[in-house]
Amino acid sequence: MTPAQAYSLSQLVPIVLIIAVFYFIIIRPQQKKEKEHQKMIGELGKNTDIVTTSGIHGTIVNVKEKTFVVRVDENVKIEFEKNCVAYVKKSQTAESK
Repeated sequence: MTPAQAYSLSQLVPIVLIIAVFYFIIIRPQQKKEKEHQKMIGELGKNTDIVTTSGIHGTIVNVKEKTFVVRVDENVKIEFEKNCVAYVKKSQTAESK
């Protein structure tokens, strides 16, 4: 190996390390979080209390292919895309335990 080849390899190592760090610190956790979110959305059904990404609290009354119909108040229903569900609200009995 010539000194020029060794020098070019030594310049390549930090770049590879930076890419590896970015993958394990940023990309991989984001992929894991997205996978968990998709699983949660797949498990949602009728009468589930949810909170949307915009902060609206409601109960799912109808599940469609790509959307949920959510009751937010008496006689008020809004249709949301499935990916707009932020999380499932915990029931009152689970919170008091």
